[in-house]
Amino acid sequence: MTRILSQLLAAVLMLALASCGGDDEAQPQGMTLSVTTIHFSKAADQREVAVTAPGAWTASSDASWVKATPSQSQQTKAKLLITAESNPYNSPRTAHVTIASQGEQAVVTIEQAANESARLTDSLQCELPDYDLVWHDEFDHGTTLSDEWVHEVWPAGRVNNELQAYVDGAYNGRRVTEIKDGKLLITAFKEGNGVYSGRVYAGYNMGWQYGYFEAKIKLPKGKGTWPAFWMMPANNDYNANPWPNCGEIDIMEEVGVVPNEVSSTIHCRRYNNGGTRIEHAARNIGTAESAFHIYSMEWTPDYMTFYVDHKELLTYRNDGGGVDTWPFDKPFYLLLNLARGGDWGGMRGVDESALPVTMAIEYVRVYQK
Repeated sequence: MTRILSQLLAAVLMLALASCGGDDEAQPQGMTLSVTTIHFSKAADQREVAVTAPGAWTASSDASWVKATPSQSQQTKAKLLITAESNPYNSPRTAHVTIASQGEQAVVTIEQAANESARLTDSLQCELPDYDLVWHDEFDHGTTLSDEWVHEVWPAGRVNNELQAYVDGAYNGRRVTEIKDGKLLITAFKEGNGVYSGRVYAGYNMGWQYGYFEAKIKLPKGKGTWPAFWMMPANNDYNANPWPNCGEIDIMEEVGVVPNEVSSTIHCRRYNNGGTRIEHAARNIGTAESAFHIYSMEWTPDYMTFYVDHKELLTYRNDGGGVDTWPFDKPFYLLLNLARGGDWGGMRGVDESALPVTMAIEYVRVYQK
């Protein structure tokens, strides 16, 4: 009986092989990858993956911080370059790259280590799950700002009767902006009869339309200081669309004459320095000049909500009144600056003995849906 069963099983096996063709050359090549999991450190990095596919293939990533770039030839055997941005969070993260060809798929799992020195967790991602980090600067490389930032250069008194001149990074060998210990430092100092400081912007030509904008900042001390984190319209023609009609978004301002009181304000044709609750709000947070705090703003087509340490300070709503009340339907770029004196900062004089003064920024981040 055992002998008969063995013969039957052998016959069944031969029939199965025959039905499949039995010819190796007739079989599809299938999809294979040299690796299916890549482990990155917290730093930006890249790896190559060898791809063997039945034919032409495509690759896509499910996370904005991972880019998948196929080599020029995407036939059968080729290389895929996978690049990961540096991790700004103190928690690990995971992404997936999917390679597809002729109905077949293969996945590379990307795992990136936590950045233990990061100042924030990714808790914001949990609070605003529809948002992705699209641009940021953690100020953790080099000693000067990257090419993504531009220094504004103009003389004292150009606006608001301010006392400082803004210079291109340094004056007479002294830096007005520098990166040190993982922070951007903007310093205003006196040299001879002049005061020199820094005003820098990012995204001037492109800007961002809508999103969540956040910075972590410690403000300077002293009567006469006027630090700000704010936004202006990208590529605006001020002859055709002058201020305040063009719009201005002040995420955070403080004047040292009222220490530790931070404010958020919008400017437009209808609302411009009126001080009403519609356009402006302020809060004394006690330690703005001695500790770092998070200043942020969520901007949608319907409203802008401003926060201090993720607690709402002001909400300005689109009332449907058109450009007079809502010129905020186009990209705006980011600015950081430290002014001295002026109509608001110097409203009760300035304290010359306070100089030099420094505004410290741990990071700037932009999230969008």
